[in-house]
Amino acid sequence: MTNSSAYGPETRIISLLQGLATAILAVAAFALVVATVAAALGLLPWLTLPVSFGETVYTQAGIVIQTGAAVLLLVLLTFIPSAARVMRLEATHRDFSICMSDVADAYAACHRADRAGAFTLASEFDSVKERIAFLRQHPDLGNLEPDVLEAAAQMSHTSREIAEIYSDENVARARTFLRERMEEIETFRDRIGQANTQSHELHRYLEQVELEEDINASQLQRLEEQFGETLTKLGFRRVASRPAGNVVAMPSATAAE
Repeated sequence: MTNSSAYGPETRIISLLQGLATAILAVAAFALVVATVAAALGLLPWLTLPVSFGETVYTQAGIVIQTGAAVLLLVLLTFIPSAARVMRLEATHRDFSICMSDVADAYAACHRADRAGAFTLASEFDSVKERIAFLRQHPDLGNLEPDVLEAAAQMSHTSREIAEIYSDENVARARTFLRERMEEIETFRDRIGQANTQSHELHRYLEQVELEEDINASQLQRLEEQFGETLTKLGFRRVASRPAGNVVAMPSATAAE
């Protein structure tokens, strides 16, 4: 981006129209003042206008209108210097903004190259010179003014430590490390999820086993009760105490008993 290309067509048209209007106003004021002075000296005739109000005719209306218009234009001319100063200030401000934009673009390009390790010279003079040469060879920034290139090169040299710390290599290494850490975290999270799933399954199996054992124990108890009642009906006497094991000791009995 250059200073000439930064001015848009609208800005140039507005500046041209402002200058043209100022020139027309100055020429008209000068011509009207000269004609009024010449008319007052009798060199030129006064402006004649048939002005009447009702039945009253004002024969001096042309003189009054011509003199008033000349005075009005002279008053307007007094505003031309201030308007010119405002226009110069606007142009200066626009030039400053454009220049700062160019410096920012050049510094950004130089800083990116510095982060990539394009500059190797250490001394300030050689480092700035190397950066200026790089900017002159840049396809989009080579046509900038030398002051802009020098300012951007000095800014890049001042921030060379930042470019070294946050170089592309260091940033890529940090991103790789963080990516690996994220993968480890994802792997650990998957393992925790699998462990939770297995734990829930084992807990469910344990509950099922305990439930089956309770059912089997209750069925066994009911079976023992039924078997005891059957033995009692058959005339066998149940022994209160049991020996070791699940064997029920029963005394021998005959059918006569």
